[in-house]
Amino acid sequence: MYINVMRQMLLLVLLAPMMALGGEYALTVDRVMIDVGSFQKPGIGYNGASPGPVLRFKEGEEVVIKVTNNLDEMTSIHWHGLVLPFQMDGVPGISYPGIEPGETFTYRFAIKQSGTYWFHSHSGFQEPDGAYGAIVIEPQGREPYRYDRDYVVQLTDKHPHSGDRIMRNLKMMPDYYNRQQQTVASFWADSKRDGIAATLNDRLMWGQMRMMATDVEDVQGFTGLINGKGPEQNWTGLFNPGERVRLRLINSSAMTYFDVRLPGLKMTVVQADGNNVQPVTVDELRIGVAETYDVIVQPKDDRAYTLFAESMGRSGFARGTLAPREGMQGEMPELRPAPLLTMADMGMAHAGMDHSGMNNGDMAGMDHGDMNHSDMSGMGHSKMDMSGVQGMDHSKMDMSGMAGMDHAKMAMDEAALPADPFYASGSGLIPSAYNEGKFLSYADLRAQKPLYADRDPTREIELRLTGNMERYIWSINGVKESDAEPIRLQYGERVRFKFVNETMMTHPMHLHGMWSILDVGADKWNPVKHVVSVAPGTTVYMETEVDAPGKWAFHCHLSYHAAAGMFRTVIVEGGPATAAGGAQ
Repeated sequence: MYINVMRQMLLLVLLAPMMALGGEYALTVDRVMIDVGSFQKPGIGYNGASPGPVLRFKEGEEVVIKVTNNLDEMTSIHWHGLVLPFQMDGVPGISYPGIEPGETFTYRFAIKQSGTYWFHSHSGFQEPDGAYGAIVIEPQGREPYRYDRDYVVQLTDKHPHSGDRIMRNLKMMPDYYNRQQQTVASFWADSKRDGIAATLNDRLMWGQMRMMATDVEDVQGFTGLINGKGPEQNWTGLFNPGERVRLRLINSSAMTYFDVRLPGLKMTVVQADGNNVQPVTVDELRIGVAETYDVIVQPKDDRAYTLFAESMGRSGFARGTLAPREGMQGEMPELRPAPLLTMADMGMAHAGMDHSGMNNGDMAGMDHGDMNHSDMSGMGHSKMDMSGVQGMDHSKMDMSGMAGMDHAKMAMDEAALPADPFYASGSGLIPSAYNEGKFLSYADLRAQKPLYADRDPTREIELRLTGNMERYIWSINGVKESDAEPIRLQYGERVRFKFVNETMMTHPMHLHGMWSILDVGADKWNPVKHVVSVAPGTTVYMETEVDAPGKWAFHCHLSYHAAAGMFRTVIVEGGPATAAGGAQ
């Protein structure tokens, strides 16, 4: 008896390093008051604050998270980018019914990864209203890079209006939040530069298309936040000169892509969407909605550096500071000029576009967002570099009157392009201000270690990203979610998704539950992500190892686009029955 007990104890001691102790966490979902410095507003948060706490997990552990709903409405929490059973994914109507008022729901799942992620509500517009937080997962082994300090930098766009009110206003008037419209003064300035006839013709063409050259972002008038602090509140991360500082950049915005830089410091990108990449050093990067990037900087001087994140439409910014001591501030960069659309953004200079059946009358509802081609009006896309525009917002294109346009040839003609222009290298569509330094491109990303064996896909699924800005409807293959059939996948297959963006807005596409292998032409070194931004007028490919049974969400992560229909349910059939939980 004694010997058997001793044997069991010895076995437990030997197995202890292989057994991860489960972490237990408690979250409450609460009404909170959000103070961004420039205004205060009621919102939703976790554990009494917005953003919520940083949840810190360890790879290999089992976690238990008890979530209590203190709201008077249903809520949910989605663990963005985490690989887990679909019943724990937190999407009402797909994963589970949601968490009713007064109820507590217990999430239980194993941590199968490491890196930087985040969590947020998947109910209504609770996420834009403040229901979000960060996740940091410590790896089982050593990190492949060295750093001395570690900071979460969670970006968001906080608007004085509630999410419901913003959606109502966009439905009523799509340019309701356009704060940068052209004036009589700008007309005369343009006339002086380009001539009255050319300027008048330009304005008439915009009018016929029922859009404006300033249609850059759907929602302006927001305040950019870093870790819940507005520019005046100046979030600060401390360092000692010479230290290597890791910044975990998370874009938790409802609608805003941010261009991030630290003037005077270079950033070495070491991780994208939680997965390690081969280090690449840049001066600036654009972080799409819901993406994460981990960067390392090394400030060597005893001075403050400004962490500056301006929206790509230059309508707002978030600002923080890295400093040796509290109370220090770095020099504040000015917002760069807001981009203006030109007719080139309408496809007028697309080398492969067939205009034979198209006239201005056919384009009455066409709205092509914010791409700045101000000095590229005659350039064909076969020589165009879009390497820095992974997040460029080119919203608002109505496809309803474009029967004569051949979209198969609209900057998507693979026979004419040796590689997708979105990933091409060289100079081109990056605004001139970026040419002062290196701007991160998806083409720069290479996986540090392949997550999957490199194999041919079993089939291809084409998803056309479509929309009607006049009615503020966004869709996939011309069909919004409420009218669509689910996408059905088979467990064990490898699917190649072909995104064809027929709008002139970039869409950050997020597949729940499974990794997205972004095709940048690097074969087994292609980066693995959970969000893939699809630039306007481009075709982008990603592949997915279908290894997660159940029901999953697949959607554009711009909050108001997902709500307006750019969303699909994915059903993975087959595989372990216990994991699938009887998905139908």
